[in-house]
Amino acid sequence: MKHGSLTDLSRLCIHTITTKPLDIETAIDKYAALGVSGITVWRDAYGKFKPRQIGEMIRKSGIEPVSLCRGGFFPSVTRSNREAAIADNIAAIEEANEMGMPLIVLVCGADPGQSPETSRDQIRDGIEAILPRAAELNVKLAIEPLHPVYADTRSAVNTMKQANDMAGYFNSPWLGVAVDVYHVWWDEDLQSEIIRCGQANRLFAFHVCDWKVPATDILLDRGIMGEGCIDIRRIRQWVNQAGFNGFNEVEIFSEIHWKTNQDEYLKRIIEAYRLYV
Repeated sequence: MKHGSLTDLSRLCIHTITTKPLDIETAIDKYAALGVSGITVWRDAYGKFKPRQIGEMIRKSGIEPVSLCRGGFFPSVTRSNREAAIADNIAAIEEANEMGMPLIVLVCGADPGQSPETSRDQIRDGIEAILPRAAELNVKLAIEPLHPVYADTRSAVNTMKQANDMAGYFNSPWLGVAVDVYHVWWDEDLQSEIIRCGQANRLFAFHVCDWKVPATDILLDRGIMGEGCIDIRRIRQWVNQAGFNGFNEVEIFSEIHWKTNQDEYLKRIIEAYRLYV
């Protein structure tokens, strides 16, 4: 789907994790009331609802379902954990299909008990195991490279080059890359790798927030756009030049912002979106 000018909200998507204190039903209602155009649902937000019910609520609200977060976490030093991860990813694909979500974001995982290279091999094995089911159910998968600070337990895929290489290894229309500015803004090869990703038709998602200086917590102190040091507009321009015309997805983990009035917080997000994205 093509979307309009960034002066409006037609390309704005919000992740439910961004407003974590809100239950899924309330989040959908508030996003719709503010003119937000898309939603990415985190699996921990289901609450009492089944995926199919959530999909129905989203469609009724007029918001576009964008993606499901998250799959991945394939590597482990134990075979049983790796097998459990594959089963969980298959379940996520089926949930996405029931919900009407066209995409699952993969946070690929890592295990500090083994080398990053071994973890990446296991990530490839995991993707290979789940890709046929994703294709069968028409659900795309997006590898999200994470900042190297997370290379111990959260992801052994840490650069756009690594993500592009892994997606290229499979060369499947069902596997691509999710670009999150929080994780890749520092990469000197970012522009060329974003263009490379777009040329291969593998640029599936674009996430925005900000890197605060200093951050009190690397995981749970992300900033609203404009609160930190990331040149979001510059990266967004590269993404657009690469042919991406999908949503700009606001994904903020913040113990600080979660403690505030969520209505005021959402208004701040929309204002920041207009100014900095």
